[in-house]
Amino acid sequence: MVSDSGLSDLVEIDSAGTYGGHAGDLPDPRMRRAASLRGYDLRHRARQVREEDFDRFDMIVAMDDMNYEALYRLAPSREAAQRIFRMTEFCRQHPGRTHVPDPYYEGREGFELVLDLLEDGCRGLLERISAR
Repeated sequence: MVSDSGLSDLVEIDSAGTYGGHAGDLPDPRMRRAASLRGYDLRHRARQVREEDFDRFDMIVAMDDMNYEALYRLAPSREAAQRIFRMTEFCRQHPGRTHVPDPYYEGREGFELVLDLLEDGCRGLLERISAR
């Protein structure tokens, strides 16, 4: 998606969680399977958000309120906290959605919904970045 937008030289993407209990793990096999059917290769290992991420990235995007609040508490300054967003803020095709749900207990449909929301949100996020 970033490559298609022509922003590869300007955008660095990373993934991290506020909970460190899964650090070093691969994504859930069901998510990896669902993502691979859409052409995504999820081989990254989980890591926990670090304070230095606020210096490294211009935007930090949370999936839900619990993670948003955890990121807000971790932010080293008010300025850093202003760079935290909810993924659903960028969704255009899913108005009214306030969070990206945890699909762990939802079956295949839950993983598909998460991918739908992430694709929608990432398109909106790239539009926002392009407008800068």
